[in-house]
Amino acid sequence: MKDLPKVYEGKVSSDVRNTQDLYYGNNINKDSRSNISIVKKINNIFKSKDYVYKKRVTITLKDKVVEKTIVGKNNVNLITIDGELIRIVDIIDIK
Repeated sequence: MKDLPKVYEGKVSSDVRNTQDLYYGNNINKDSRSNISIVKKINNIFKSKDYVYKKRVTITLKDKVVEKTIVGKNNVNLITIDGELIRIVDIIDIK
């Protein structure tokens, strides 16, 4: 062990904040669900074999539950057959 070189030992003079504070909790309420799972559900609806032009779905929004026929989507909205736009961020669940 005496053959090992000496290591430079410098003093840290400032407060180093290169770590990230993390918190994991399993207390998830209905409003704080991840929007990623909703986007996956929407993509699975459009990728399913029974979707050709339109699909009848039940959408749970922040304030109500509606049944709509969706025909398309973009990055922000779902498009219904009536031409109504439903914001994806407002959707809590879709079936």
